[in-house]
Amino acid sequence: MQTIVYEYVCRSLFKADRQMFVLHLVHGIYPKQFEKQEWEYFCGMLVSAVLQGKESLTSLGSTLPPWVDEERYPAISSFKNTFSNLYTSLELSNEQLWNQFGKSSKCEQEFPTALSKKISQFQQVMVIQVLRPDRLESAMNAFAAKSLGLKALPSASLNMKRLIKETNAKEPILIIVSPGSDPSQELQELANQTVGGDRYHQVAMGQGQSEIAMKLLSDCSKNGDWLCLKNLHLVTNWLPNLEKVINSLQPNEGFRLWMTAETHPKFPTILLQSSLKVTLEAPPGIKKNMQRSYESWSSSFVQQKDKNGRAQTLFALAWVHALLEERRKYIPQGWTKFYEFSMADLRAGADIIDRLYKKAGNKGMKWDFLHGLFENAIYGGRVDNIFDVRVLTSYLMHYFSDSLVGGSRGKDKLFPENISLPGSSNYKEFTDVVANLSEEDKPSLFGLPANIDRSAQRIISGQVITQLKILMRPDISSQKFDKDKWATELAPILNLWKKLNQGSKVLHDKYQLPNDSDSTPPVDSFVQLEHYNAIQIVQNVHSTLSSLAKTIKGSQLLSPSVQALAISLMHHETPAGWMKLWDNGPEDPVQWLKAIMQKTLALEKWTEKVSSRSLFNNSLNLAELFHPDTFLNALRQQTARSSKKPIDQLKLVSSWKSNSFPDAKHQVKIEGLLLEGCSFDGNKLIENERTSSSVSNVSLCSLAWIPMNQPEAYSADECILLPIYYTLSREKIVAQIKVPCDGDQNKWIKCGAAMFLKND
Repeated sequence: MQTIVYEYVCRSLFKADRQMFVLHLVHGIYPKQFEKQEWEYFCGMLVSAVLQGKESLTSLGSTLPPWVDEERYPAISSFKNTFSNLYTSLELSNEQLWNQFGKSSKCEQEFPTALSKKISQFQQVMVIQVLRPDRLESAMNAFAAKSLGLKALPSASLNMKRLIKETNAKEPILIIVSPGSDPSQELQELANQTVGGDRYHQVAMGQGQSEIAMKLLSDCSKNGDWLCLKNLHLVTNWLPNLEKVINSLQPNEGFRLWMTAETHPKFPTILLQSSLKVTLEAPPGIKKNMQRSYESWSSSFVQQKDKNGRAQTLFALAWVHALLEERRKYIPQGWTKFYEFSMADLRAGADIIDRLYKKAGNKGMKWDFLHGLFENAIYGGRVDNIFDVRVLTSYLMHYFSDSLVGGSRGKDKLFPENISLPGSSNYKEFTDVVANLSEEDKPSLFGLPANIDRSAQRIISGQVITQLKILMRPDISSQKFDKDKWATELAPILNLWKKLNQGSKVLHDKYQLPNDSDSTPPVDSFVQLEHYNAIQIVQNVHSTLSSLAKTIKGSQLLSPSVQALAISLMHHETPAGWMKLWDNGPEDPVQWLKAIMQKTLALEKWTEKVSSRSLFNNSLNLAELFHPDTFLNALRQQTARSSKKPIDQLKLVSSWKSNSFPDAKHQVKIEGLLLEGCSFDGNKLIENERTSSSVSNVSLCSLAWIPMNQPEAYSADECILLPIYYTLSREKIVAQIKVPCDGDQNKWIKCGAAMFLKND
């Protein structure tokens, strides 16, 4: 029965939401599989666990085998203090017991046999979450499947022939589509086989189509024909009218109303509930993507023989289009965000290629012109991150060049998987090449590292847990104050704030911002202002939480601001008022509170170093600052002042050599940088292996601002410019620095190499 429920519900969910649903289903059906606090801990809802990671890394590390990454120590410490008996039973110090688990690329299948008989299936998932989050997605899938009595979770792909058997004339079928997917051809084929092509009608909704749609709806319902109304998300204001007409119909038994729409917040709830809902996503994988591209091109379009190399260039377009779309599976390392590349881009690209070949004559293809149009208009027009633009440019320069239409040897080198392009323009020969492609996309096809799956699993499992956390939100009425409920729900976070402030003088600190003078160094001014603002943030937060506590006790009247604060906290969301104080902070309020206290206490030490004139003598962790980019700008101002150079005549340089900038007026050593996409051995970037950690530490880096005309530590051909982002989500850039590498810069561009500040 549960399998039927899973399949029925999942066909109306996109793939990204199905794992969340099946875990929620298992938790609801089999609550006895979960011991006390386990589900809350797994979903990050256990506030008391946040402060459990205080055990020193040295003492904890001495009890752990070498295979445990240092970055996992805080999580392990939290787990140990929350589930002490379970932790003891794991015997993590027994390296022989855990050796295979630590090395395995499928550790969820290599769980120590002796332990798997002692602890529950879900406890095994929790252990993987703590020790090997790079395999958590697979572990969750295996747990859900086993709980439902299945060997593996069935795919919920759309089967039109099976679907038609479940429908009736009075129930519309709503196909919820993702960008780039279109069921039109499949619906047409199904109609041809079922009712005949002459009895199938479709209308692409948009301006001026509503009357035509209503007329066809009336006629088709009477005649028993099929009608498809496409793109209803474009006409949400008209949908209530459609809903009324549908409810008033007395249709012929053969009538079927098909509707397609992308997700839209204003889609009428009643129409949604009264429809049979299924989802349709663009086919996954390079092979299916290219097959769809060739299906959209007629053989006559591909087989034009007026110019040599045109058909090969169209193949390169289909290949690059597939790479750009499928790379979205690896956000934020593949792309920093989801870019809506679509079939419209492919059609525009094909049209450009067709026009350029017709115009070229015997002069040959103008590749630079094609690169410019693709990079700045067709594909690049959607891309707003400069490092994502570099990836796009790298693909365009590699695949669209004279080697594409040169000898066969050049073509073999151009494409992976030993793809050899036909020398002719025969349509079938090209589709045969596509048909022979592998169903599985190796990371190397995109230029991504071999361990990209480890990063992807961490990202996906994190998104699933966030969705589960949202489902666990209590049902809070915004109109009613329930004293007992508020006290129960908010006590953990109020207690957390008390613990975070134990022994700290920040709440009572009367710190006054010193009056700056022209002689005050910019870095000193920045640190003092940063510390002052940190204290203001902490005291402001304390004031709001104090008001909340007084309201719960009954010593203060409920105000709209306190009510909004309470609702946000009970929803496990950082309140909007707090986010205004620090907009780069975590969305989880527990992590937000922990972060502001850590930074405030760290800044207290920064001010002490400024007072003793020893700031530049120590290595600095930019993650301890609220505004690390502003610190680097202050360093630039101070350098300009000391060197008497215009500020716009200075450049930021980096080095891992000793005494790299002997003439620099000021330089700092930065610690705590992380690297994703590759590794760094202190001398140059190196490729990641399949078993490499998804994120690795970077050794101390020297940064300085020097005049534009001064030489840098590395020549242009032996380094690559990499971004330093605030967090692994790659949303905001702190700085851009040059990192030494070998000569092939495109390799590091395509692998998504980037640095991050080391935030807990």
